[in-house]
Amino acid sequence: MEISKQYAVQMRGITKMFGSFCALDDISIDIKKGTIHALLGENGAGKSTLMNVLYGLYQADGGETYLNGEKINIKNPNIAIENGIGMVHQHFMLVENFTVTQNIILGGEVTSKFGILDMKKARAEIINIVEKYGLEVDPDAKVEDISVGMQQRIEILKALYRGADLLILDEPTAVLTPQEIQDLIKIMNNLVADGKTIIIITHKLKEIKESSDVCTIIRRGKYIDTVNVKEVTGSELATMMVGHAVKLVVDKEPAKPEEVVFEIDNLSVKDERKLDAVKNLSLKVRKGEIVGIAGIDGNGQKELIEAITCLTRCESGTIKINGTEIQNTTTENVIKHKISTIHEDRQKRGLVLDFSVAENVVIEKYKSKPYCKNGFLNNEEIISHTKDMIKQYDIRPDNCELAPVRGLSGGNQQKVIIAREVASDPDLLIAVQPTRGLDVGAIEYVHKTLIRERDKGKAVLLVSFELDEVMNVSDTIAVIYAGTIVDTFKQGDVDENTIGLLMAGGKGNENSSKDS
Repeated sequence: MEISKQYAVQMRGITKMFGSFCALDDISIDIKKGTIHALLGENGAGKSTLMNVLYGLYQADGGETYLNGEKINIKNPNIAIENGIGMVHQHFMLVENFTVTQNIILGGEVTSKFGILDMKKARAEIINIVEKYGLEVDPDAKVEDISVGMQQRIEILKALYRGADLLILDEPTAVLTPQEIQDLIKIMNNLVADGKTIIIITHKLKEIKESSDVCTIIRRGKYIDTVNVKEVTGSELATMMVGHAVKLVVDKEPAKPEEVVFEIDNLSVKDERKLDAVKNLSLKVRKGEIVGIAGIDGNGQKELIEAITCLTRCESGTIKINGTEIQNTTTENVIKHKISTIHEDRQKRGLVLDFSVAENVVIEKYKSKPYCKNGFLNNEEIISHTKDMIKQYDIRPDNCELAPVRGLSGGNQQKVIIAREVASDPDLLIAVQPTRGLDVGAIEYVHKTLIRERDKGKAVLLVSFELDEVMNVSDTIAVIYAGTIVDTFKQGDVDENTIGLLMAGGKGNENSSKDS
């Protein structure tokens, strides 16, 4: 396709190497003005790398970039911003104890002729953008006091405040609730209606179908195809992305639960502000069973998991694993009692980002044989084990055992955590948002992994904000609202509407089973 001003961006023959690893192999792409263009691919396919080249964070080893029909060399993000390109990263870059306004103007401060900050003028300009695009953000709120969805809107505001006409959104729905996703789609449509162009980096097929006009598929660093979204099905997109047919619903045999392995009784936990977050919560998980907790984010899930893993103290109640109380002890004691946890926040709770992949894989058991020999690390055994995990869990690139884990994509970081926790052979596997940031192929694998652990007789506790995931994978569904389990159901005994009503504080029905 020839270079034309009708396109906001045209990239030709983009190649990017990291050592001997080819992350982008001669990729070309055209982004038409005034459209929402999805960039679809598996974890590690090269989506974020391509957009980081466009934004100036990486320099391509080959190829050319054109903005509005003109060739440009984007050497750094400042040049990108000057040319109307804004990028909202998957992991937000906000100062938590600053206000919304302070975060937005940081680095682009408005000053009077005497060099004094003109906060009144900046605030007025922010309010104007908020009202224009329906962003609904309080400019005076502190970032630490607002939801993840609101924080994302601040990142979008930062880009718009700096004059962005082209917005790159990296995995924009990875941490959002279903309602926040719908709100984001409305905001994107408002932006496009005003002439903006949006590129979404994603692997969520449902959101692509709901939001995007065009989709470009990348697989293992190579261009596969560009399609009109309305002309393809979600299954066809999944096949193009992964390279083979993917089952979007997991096949599984009925559960055969045995004795109770894990039990919570009348648990109460306060949050960081000393307010009641978990209130008299009771729950049981049996051997050979997956119990899924369904609920809207902010209803005590975070505090519940932190109490189970002894990252915070309980006010009252008991937590038992195999009949032994573990509440208010230590995280080391929790691991000792064969509880493994896939935490929601992989970067804060799941990984040491500056450690290598190998170090992260054995971080909970490096003192034990065979990883420790005569008081020294057995590096040969650690590397061998890590290579096995990389192969088994398809962690990319496939030679990353000695690389710092921060250099991996978000989805591949998640795979490192899942590999480590499942390989520890737990009696209870706690999976919190285990498929966050994963592509459909990897999601299918994770779901099969959870079911395989169940079939091996493990107890599995799944906490997810994806209602489809809870209903698809769980054998028993427990609905949490305002810090309490309000009802439980066996899979197949309840529909999405009933669960959704309970999640919002409504009434249940007579199909529930309290003694789950």
